[in-house]
Amino acid sequence: MRLQICDTIEEAAMTTAAIVVEQLRNKPTSVFGLPTGQTALPIYDALVGLHRAGRTDFSQAHTVNLDEFVGLSSTDPRSFRAFMQQHLFRHVNVPVNHVHFLAGDACDSERECACFDSLIARLGGIDLQLLGVGRNGHIGFNEPARELQLRTHRVRLRLDTRRDNAGAFGGCVRDVPREALSMGMATILQAKSIVLVALGRSKAPAVASAFSGRISTDKPVSFLQLHPCVTVIVDRAAAVNLPRAHVESSLQRHEAGSSRRRG
Repeated sequence: MRLQICDTIEEAAMTTAAIVVEQLRNKPTSVFGLPTGQTALPIYDALVGLHRAGRTDFSQAHTVNLDEFVGLSSTDPRSFRAFMQQHLFRHVNVPVNHVHFLAGDACDSERECACFDSLIARLGGIDLQLLGVGRNGHIGFNEPARELQLRTHRVRLRLDTRRDNAGAFGGCVRDVPREALSMGMATILQAKSIVLVALGRSKAPAVASAFSGRISTDKPVSFLQLHPCVTVIVDRAAAVNLPRAHVESSLQRHEAGSSRRRG
């Protein structure tokens, strides 16, 4: 896995956005797997800015979102669809029929999940999957458990995950849905390339799990070590628990890149 340590949140966001732009340049019809949450906000802000500056074009791209709360309709302002619409889709030129979500209010969630995996297959698979990580090591809503689901599935959320998502519910954990629909680990790992972004010291233990050399269902993020093309973008606070060799190597690359840009 390739580690990039950034000095600021803004640098991490622009580094991630630049990867998205390069992917679109190389393949305008790319399929992107997208996350929600606080980590995603500066990334989407950066992408919106690049689009407004005429530096990227989403007109042929498709997007598939990682997850959605069970019981929320697509028009619910607390839904992840509403989050994406507010922070990205209304600002860029992704065609409406190229934006794909799990329906949290589907009558048959098992069928909805199966259809979502079939949709991803029909699109040719995910070209670039962006990921955040929870403090407990979850990615998407794949929570720590004795075993992890391979495919898109319905999951019961842990209390700490619900606390982390309480902001959209007025800070009231009781109002956060207890279940969600989420891409499974195999669905995520079948993406052609993956970018994991983690910011802040609270994410440091989860980031360390991604470089531990140990695969554990207690830390779903650790499964990214099985993928051949993963870039991990962190700020210095999120990197504090990483082995010194990883950090020094990343910082050397960072300084070399900064020197080339100054030159």
